Order: sequence, then structure tokens, then C-alpha cells
Amino acid sequence: MTFPFRYLWWLITSARRAFRRPPDVVVLVLEGELPPLPDAPRPLWQRFTSRPRLSVKDLGERLDAIGRETRIKGVVLHLRPLGTPMAGIEDLRERIAGLRSAGKRVVAWAPFYTTATYYLACACDEILIMPTGMVMPLGIARTGMFLADGLARIGIRADFVQVSPYKTAADQLTRSSMSDEFRQQLTWLLEGQHQELVGAIGDGRVLSKEAAIELIDRSPYLDEAALAGHVVDGILSEEALGAHIGAYMTQPVSLGTWDQAQRAMRKAPPGLGRGRYVALLRIEGTIVDGHSGRLPVTPPVDIPILGDDRAGDLTVVQAARQVAADRRAAAAVLYVNSRGGSSTASEAMRQALAGIASRKPLVVVMGPVAGSGGYLVATPGSWIVARPSTLTGSIGVLTGKIVSGPLWMKLAVNRETIAFGRHVTLESDDHPYSTDERQILTDAVNGIYVSFLETVARARRITTDELRPVAGGKVWTGRQALERNLVDELGGLEAGLNKARTLAGLEANAALRELRPPKRAAAPPSGAVGGGWLGYLLQGLSILSHAPALTIMEYLPPG
Repeated sequence: MTFPFRYLWWLITSARRAFRRPPDVVVLVLEGELPPLPDAPRPLWQRFTSRPRLSVKDLGERLDAIGRETRIKGVVLHLRPLGTPMAGIEDLRERIAGLRSAGKRVVAWAPFYTTATYYLACACDEILIMPTGMVMPLGIARTGMFLADGLARIGIRADFVQVSPYKTAADQLTRSSMSDEFRQQLTWLLEGQHQELVGAIGDGRVLSKEAAIELIDRSPYLDEAALAGHVVDGILSEEALGAHIGAYMTQPVSLGTWDQAQRAMRKAPPGLGRGRYVALLRIEGTIVDGHSGRLPVTPPVDIPILGDDRAGDLTVVQAARQVAADRRAAAAVLYVNSRGGSSTASEAMRQALAGIASRKPLVVVMGPVAGSGGYLVATPGSWIVARPSTLTGSIGVLTGKIVSGPLWMKLAVNRETIAFGRHVTLESDDHPYSTDERQILTDAVNGIYVSFLETVARARRITTDELRPVAGGKVWTGRQALERNLVDELGGLEAGLNKARTLAGLEANAALRELRPPKRAAAPPSGAVGGGWLGYLLQGLSILSHAPALTIMEYLPPG
């Protein structure tokens, strides 16, 4: 019913845009954390306290729009430190390659380069640096923090049962140093990411593998040394960018912001919105029993698990059922960016997603992380896409609790419990597991692990014996996972969308639309603890002290 009005508005705005000229070169400032997908809509009261973040998907769409606009000649990426994992940078590198193939010149400029921004800059036509700027030390490194001794000082102990030494999600809490298995696993992951960095620098700077490694190992570089070593292409102030770009375009050029460009760019006419489309679902954050949610505001420090977003089974299952029932949704793309979480919530999501896969093609796209329960929910997909640096796998199970009884004793707080039922206090934080209780949990962990193995083996069409060497809680990069038959293709959301269109027999321009779960879905209460900051953090802590067993991947600091 609104189509005539939308079409009329498009005619009016198109006429207005025809008389405006976009800037010749668009300057895009990239800084901070760029989430993979746009933030989900927040409650009205929260919209006044924070503004939506620019996502990798948003930025990609801007670059695609610039690529289609014939009057725009190029883009300058003004780069500041990015809190985006390597898989997200790989998304942006792919978009930059598309922009360059459309005939646009892409220039990277920064006051200084970190590993992440230099990795991105190597996808551009030219790398420029500000006078007195520096290319910071390049490479890949991670630091593990182990809290067992520190927690013991205040009377807290973590007691966990895990399926394998490689299932190291609780090692930060249970160990005082890095285990051999953790060290081995972290080494092959970082080596894989380092190889991606070496390849990108070699391609971007036209260097052999050996020369690219030497470029990394000789960093950092001051501006003149970076220029002499062919690490950058020029030393230039931001004010001189226009003249510099105009010199090789042999004509004066105008520089402008995205807002200025957008007001003059032509838009495609609106459609009726009645055709078949590809539905987009997302599972982001720690998988929990209950509803999805986010902290009201971003915490000042990154708190593993406690400060993560939540992907609740009540929310995801309702969205999946809605997609399965929608006849216009010819296919679905599931975006996963999760370390896992509750085994019961992961299984509930998996079953609901299998309902989609039984009716229409389901393609899974992995973001920076899709491990453990985050891998389990991907198994219904007929095709799995991952970035080379995606962290995935971690097919394993653990469970445990935080024992705080000694803490209360140190505080001179006396707690007494009266209980009926031999194992009713199994989850009590007063004491570690008894021998009997540990055996119960070991049986539970092993049972869930066997089910996990069988589910993955069926999905990947292999035997459990073939799967075991790459399971056992081991984490892999996307490229390593492809070599081990855990994923089907290296790529991002665009690759997953194209595959879904092909499987469903849709046209190449069929729309991708994200569906939200119905607001009035019939569902049991979530059982969430409290509200606000305290309730959210307590719920996060309960994830580590909850039976049945968890399928959660170890925390690795972001790239």
C-alpha cells in the first residue's frame, strides 16, 4: 500500500540528487570496534545513551555503493586503531578488492599503523603515512592470564570437569600457568594467523614470502625508514591528500565525507517487497538458556564471558521457527559469532535450525569466532563458510563451578545448609565436587561429547573415528578447518548469500533480510537473574557454574 508514496519520494529525491555532484574522492574514517553486523535494535530508553556502531556490513555496503557511482573516482581510508578481529579485517579487505576491481583508487592514510590497520592497508592501491608517523611492531601475539593462585588468595577455587586437555575454556580459572596442550593449540592458531598476515603483506607489497617475513621482523619503522624500506609509498600530511591524489589523476579533485557523497549518489528505485528473499538470522555472543540480550552500556574493560552479548535459545528458536514457516523466505543464512555456551541452549537452537534446513537451504557463515556450541549450531547448514582467520572447532564439553566457601570463611560469614536429596547440593559453591559427584559429571560430559561427535559426523558425512583427531576441544583457524573438512568454503557473508541464492534457485540480486523473532511469542520465562549490570554479570558467572555441561570455547584475546 505504501509503494506509490515510496516511489514518488524516490522520484523527488532522485531529481534533487541529479543536480548535486558527489566528491571525487570519499574519505572514510575507520576507528575503534567495528562489529560484524549492525547492532540489533535496542529498547527505546537505551537509544538515548548510545548510538549505533558502524558495522563491517554497513561499511561494506558503503564501499559497494561507491563502486557503483561512476562520478566518484576513489576512496581514502583514514585508519585509526581498530578493535576488529582478523576475520573482520578480511571482510573489509574483500570489499576493498571489489572496489578496486570497479576501477576506483583506494588509498590508505594513517598517522601510524598497527598490525590490524597495516593488514587492511595492504589491500589498497597506496599506503601513505603522516610525517613523524610510525609503523608499529608487526606480528601476532597473545597473552594468557591464569588466575588460580590469585583466586586462592581470596578463598575462591574453580572446579571443572573437561572432556580433553585441549578443552581449555576453564584453564584461566583452574590453572596457574599454561598447559602444554593450551600452548600447542595457541601456537598453531597464531602461526595460522601469522601466515595470513605474511601472505597479505606479500601480495600487497609485491614481495616474496621470505621478504614479507623480513618486513615484519624488522618493524617498527619511523616514517623515513618505512618509505626507504618500501613499507609505505609516501609520507604526507592529511591536508595534502587532495593535491597528491589529483596529481596522478591529472586533474584537481575534491575530497568529501560519506555524508556529502550519500546526498548526491543515485539510489535504485524501491521495489514492491513481495518477492522471494534470503532470510538472515544471527547467533552472537555467549549461548544461554533464556532470551538474547546485551549490556545496557559497553563495559570499560573486556570481561570474558561475563561482559559478552547473550544469544538466548528462547529468542533464536522463535526466529528460526518464523523463518521456517515463511514461504517467501526461499533460503536462510545463519551468521554465527559465538564461543558457545550452554549445551541445552545450543541443542535447542540446533534442532530449530534443522527445522529450517528440512524445508529450505540453510547456509552458515562464521564470523570471527564459531567454536564449541557455536560450531554445534552450524551443523544443520548444508554449506558452511568461514574466514581464513575465523576461530572454529573446539568440539568438546566441560562443566564445573566456582567454589567460594573459603571466601565466606575469610569474611567471617557463616553459611549453613539443610538439604534433602543426596546430590541436591552438587552445584553448591560451598565445596568442591566429591568423588561421587565428579563421576556423575564425568559421565554427563562424556555422554554429551559423544552426542556432539555423532551430530558433527552426520553433518560432515564422516565417521566419528575420522572426526576424533580434529575434535577433543581442539580449536582451528578457518583455513585449518577447511583442510580438516569442518567447513566448506573460505569467505564471508557475501559468499554465504551467493551460495544460498544458488541453492534456492534465486536471482543474483535476491534480497537479504534479517528477521526478528515475534514480539509476542509464546515461550516459558527465561529465568534470568536480576536486572541491569549486576544481574547481567551474575548471569554470566552462572554460565560457568551450571549443569548440564557446557560446550564453550576457551577465551582467546581478539586479534
